[in-house]
Amino acid sequence: MSTIEKTFNDGEIIIKEGDTGNTFFQLLAGKAAVYKNYGKADEVQIAVFEPGQYFGEMAVIENYPRSATVVALGEAQVDEIAAEELNEYFTQNPEKILAIMEIFGSRIKKMTEDANEAKKALDDARRTNSKDKYLSFFAQMAQQSIYLTSKNFRLERPSAEELREASRLVSSQSTGDGETYNYGTIIFKEGDVGKCMYILHSGSVGIYSKYGAVDELKLQEVEPVACFGEMEMLSGEARDTTAVAEVGDTRVEIIRAEDLPGLFKTAPAKIDMILKNLSYRLRSITYDYFKACKEIYDSANG
Repeated sequence: MSTIEKTFNDGEIIIKEGDTGNTFFQLLAGKAAVYKNYGKADEVQIAVFEPGQYFGEMAVIENYPRSATVVALGEAQVDEIAAEELNEYFTQNPEKILAIMEIFGSRIKKMTEDANEAKKALDDARRTNSKDKYLSFFAQMAQQSIYLTSKNFRLERPSAEELREASRLVSSQSTGDGETYNYGTIIFKEGDVGKCMYILHSGSVGIYSKYGAVDELKLQEVEPVACFGEMEMLSGEARDTTAVAEVGDTRVEIIRAEDLPGLFKTAPAKIDMILKNLSYRLRSITYDYFKACKEIYDSANG
């Protein structure tokens, strides 16, 4: 048995902020609310889950304390999946691998948009030295500003240790569909439709915005063993960056969405690494967003 079906009554806590996470959930029926600082004077509701959505998976994948409290709204029915049952769950439900990755992808996209908006508001305010630039931003985040003060800002930057260990396991496995690139080869280009992702096994890959233009900007350097290009594979949208081989003999493994169930059967460590990579990225972007919000809040109220 890879899942346990449970029912929670209205107001019951399903997961609690700060607890160690060894299970995650899929909401089958009803709704569940997500809170920061639940039961405290500065409690704030930040999201509501609908049937079909997963939650609590980041704590399981990254072995990280729960970042929020989830409470049943009315009667809520869930499937609970234990960390030690994850392999069996994916074996019985291979389509869930892509479903969970797509959830990560959509959350990363939304959080990236929020983080960019917060950073823009912060940059505008610094450049003009005017608190008026904060007002439109505050209008959109009035709820969240309650817990963005220095006193309540407790989000920690995630450790990369779990991701490194997952990558180490991947490096010991033989690759399937792969290619080797010479120095300067464009692996994918901004504007291309993303139909696959990559695992870098050797060499180095640079991720650029506006590659080749006068305002070219290097955003990231990918090193072995890490993923890149997975966001567009999950969304099916056009690439918003260009990936370039930075050294000769840069070897990558190519993975398509339809390959994921089969890949789990032959190399489950790769699926584990991809999930950890997505979870780590989401947590890092969330950290950057709330850090920018905190700076805005403190500056406006200083």
